[in-house]
Amino acid sequence: MSMYKLNVLLAVLVGIFALSSCGSYKDFTYIQDVDDFEEFDISGVSEVCVRKGDVLNIYVSSRNPESAKPFNLSATANSSREMYASYSSQRALGYQVDGDGNIEFPQLGSVHCEGMTRKQLGDSIKEKLISGGYLIDPIVTIEFENLKISVLGEVARPGSYPMNNDHTTLLEALSLAGDLTVYGRRDRVAVIREVNGKRTIVYHDLRSKDVFKSPRFYLQQNDVVYVEPNRAKATQSNASRWNQPSVWFSAVSTIVSVVTLVKVFV
Repeated sequence: MSMYKLNVLLAVLVGIFALSSCGSYKDFTYIQDVDDFEEFDISGVSEVCVRKGDVLNIYVSSRNPESAKPFNLSATANSSREMYASYSSQRALGYQVDGDGNIEFPQLGSVHCEGMTRKQLGDSIKEKLISGGYLIDPIVTIEFENLKISVLGEVARPGSYPMNNDHTTLLEALSLAGDLTVYGRRDRVAVIREVNGKRTIVYHDLRSKDVFKSPRFYLQQNDVVYVEPNRAKATQSNASRWNQPSVWFSAVSTIVSVVTLVKVFV
């Protein structure tokens, strides 16, 4: 091979390597199309609402602690599940939301709560306590007992994670799971949600700022985030499969069979 041809070959190889490196960089970079100090409207943040099957912790307090006692399901608190230090030895037990979207609340009976935010439900119970003449100055505190999300696929730590607040975002969920692996597709991150017996899937491209506009950017309880594997993962999987002795034995057996048939019929 002449020196000229060798130089051309090297130039082509360098070009291919450069293009490959550039493409890989773009594949791994999040929010590539955003400008410095670009602002995004976040006024439409969705609140976590009560659903059927949820478990709610509801605590009623008042200036007169004794008068509020009948409205609390009390138990001895343990250190691992203590929610409020000011509650001393009492904490609220869970109220299960039934199939009709209601809970059975002390003294008040059936209280509808499906579709309400924590504030809306707290205000509703507070109004019932006052209008019913039970308490003059009730303070109603509500927490979700079972707020969680699941992150699956090509992430560092797949699993279920508690939602630490009512406004957990898709990016926060991925950070809880240790971020995407090098084999995860940044352009195919799905959020799977089940509401009222229907399951819907929305895909997100983390490389684009449009992810902030997604109706699933803010997650709800029991959402499932799934990260698809890329082609490199499939290639690695195929390579690993070829490294198995059983595969090589099968391949050799097939080749021997073909060679034997050729000798018979030729």
